Amino acid sequence: MKRLYIIFLFAILMAAAIFVWGYSYKESLREAYVPVEHINEHISIPSEEGVFLRSEYALEYEQMPIDIAHERNLNKYYKNRAFYGGPPTIPHEVSERSMGNKDCLKCHEHGGYVQKFNAYSPVTPHPEKINCRQCHVPQKTEQLFVASTWDKGVHPKIGNQALENSPPIIPHPIQLRENCMACHAGPSAPKEIRTTHPQRINCRQCHVINDKEQKDIGVFTRKSN
Repeated sequence: MKRLYIIFLFAILMAAAIFVWGYSYKESLREAYVPVEHINEHISIPSEEGVFLRSEYALEYEQMPIDIAHERNLNKYYKNRAFYGGPPTIPHEVSERSMGNKDCLKCHEHGGYVQKFNAYSPVTPHPEKINCRQCHVPQKTEQLFVASTWDKGVHPKIGNQALENSPPIIPHPIQLRENCMACHAGPSAPKEIRTTHPQRINCRQCHVINDKEQKDIGVFTRKSN
């Protein structure tokens, strides 16, 4: 009887492992797979879906007055990250029992002015990720801080157009940052990268990704055999 129980348990674990592997494999192909099932409905590339998540607020963003007294700049934007491309740290007190979800989203899902901190709450580009504390940690540099030689990396410079007067390229990966207007529109957006035309919605139509560092390779010469 005990042997049958062990065999049964092993079968369940094997079936669960196969299911999890199959699900993970299917999800890994999602970026390259675009199902064409409802031909009359809007279809977007999965990696570009986030661009449209806040499109309903586009006209509101355009009509919002600029609050110069409470603007963020890129220095503050990057200072709040341990390294370039890293998730921002939590600069205010937070309950240790809070893992995220509504505790964070009630301020960071739609933003808005927070009188307690005298600042506008940044909007998260991925509100569907509810376990916020998995990536975002509170700042504790005033307590157990030890100096180190940690290299924070070099953040991209402003004015990275491919051609003169052409749209700026996207100088960073878009994983978890597909929602452009979360960082580039509204009063919490850093003033240097705030878009002047949020009403156009489809950012990826003009702005293309290029996070590769380009180097001059000199004059190309083909070697003859």
